[in-house]
Amino acid sequence: MREGHKGTGPGAITPDGCAVELYSRLPVGNEPEVIAEAVPPGAHILELGSGVGRMTHALLERGFTVTAVDESAEMLERVRGARTLCSPIEDLALGETFDVVLLASFLVHNGDVELRRRMLRACARHMAKGGCLLIQREGEDYHSNVPRERVDPSGFTIRIVSTEPVGDGVHSVRAEYDFPDAAWTQTFRSRPLTKDQFEEALAEAGLRVERYLTEDRIWVKAVPVTEERTD
Repeated sequence: MREGHKGTGPGAITPDGCAVELYSRLPVGNEPEVIAEAVPPGAHILELGSGVGRMTHALLERGFTVTAVDESAEMLERVRGARTLCSPIEDLALGETFDVVLLASFLVHNGDVELRRRMLRACARHMAKGGCLLIQREGEDYHSNVPRERVDPSGFTIRIVSTEPVGDGVHSVRAEYDFPDAAWTQTFRSRPLTKDQFEEALAEAGLRVERYLTEDRIWVKAVPVTEERTD
């Protein structure tokens, strides 16, 4: 288990505190639509941190080709219809490039600055010429609108119980997931990033924001800084 990360509940728990069975139950949101509107039809997507394939399967249904990468073999066992690779994101060096690289699940907010840098460099080296990187950021009130909860229409409840500073700009976040027949918790470390801090982190990896895909700026399309601007 990574320092500052912990998970409880039935089934296997990954090094960052994610429960495999929990993520197998969670529905996909509007993310596949956001992605589909931002990239060419039929694009080959490198999905980093795919987990059990919630987005993978939805993207495959929309006609994309997906290579799914995750550090958890237990997570990847749940992925169907995609090429799968078990590897930490920051160590990935496939020697090939993709139309789209996808870094979702707030992974860009990793509390370890050097690890975040290595992740973004891995994203950059796997982008094809003319390709792009799609990133999911935390909402701007993610660490201030706490505690909060959402009851999903399918009958389970998600709570962000607390987010507490632990030093060096990092917060410890505790989430709870209650289902009628089971419950899970996840504690993980997150580094809040303002819009400017986020864009500075991209620049360190030779990337820039092409555009924010959603009004809340949670979804972002990034490209190499050397690519000609179209905005």
